[in-house]
Amino acid sequence: MGREDQIEEREVLDSIFPEEITDLSDTSYRISIALDAPENDVEEAEQPVLILQVSYPENYPDVAPELEISAPANAPKHPRLDIQEDRDRLLEALQPTIEENMGMAMVFTLVSALKDSAELLMSERVNAIHALKEMEAAKAEEEENRKFQGTAVNRETFLEWLEKFKAEMEEEERRQRDEKEAEDKKATRKAPAKEEKKLTGKQLWERGLAGKADFDEEGEDALPLVEKMQIAA
Repeated sequence: MGREDQIEEREVLDSIFPEEITDLSDTSYRISIALDAPENDVEEAEQPVLILQVSYPENYPDVAPELEISAPANAPKHPRLDIQEDRDRLLEALQPTIEENMGMAMVFTLVSALKDSAELLMSERVNAIHALKEMEAAKAEEEENRKFQGTAVNRETFLEWLEKFKAEMEEEERRQRDEKEAEDKKATRKAPAKEEKKLTGKQLWERGLAGKADFDEEGEDALPLVEKMQIAA
């Protein structure tokens, strides 16, 4: 009865997957499964394809079929699905389907379950990437908004600001004072010495700075008015 079920299932699969199925022997074959990439995936890549190899044990379908998952020969590595790393996870995801369909032809159901599991895995990875980008964008926005929020004011922060403000004002006053002193010194060095003004004979007499010799040098006209009157008498 097992072999008859196997032949019948194989004929049904040939009608469902005429281009995708390839015989390896009387009891084993491969089915190529094209996967649909997630709609929200911005990564451009070739359509991922899985190869499900099925081998019938003698007592199939009363026992589980032997399954193997691989990628097509020379297929590029897909950014959302790595057959080498994901094979065990995908095979494990088929175990509930195998147990539920024990005793019945189950390969078509396994193909559908494998396709769903692989596409769900890719979708989860794409969603994780979008979630990470959204989190980074939200963090960047939060940092930007924080620039305009300022710091909450309390007694401690006010006293800290006040102390810092006083220190800055003292530093500014000290700087201005130093600049003024430097400018004053510079102006003093550049200022020309005042030319000594020569006093007249009258100014010398009034200030008590003139002696007789001083008047003799300047002539009779330079003598004080009192002496001139005495000479005339």
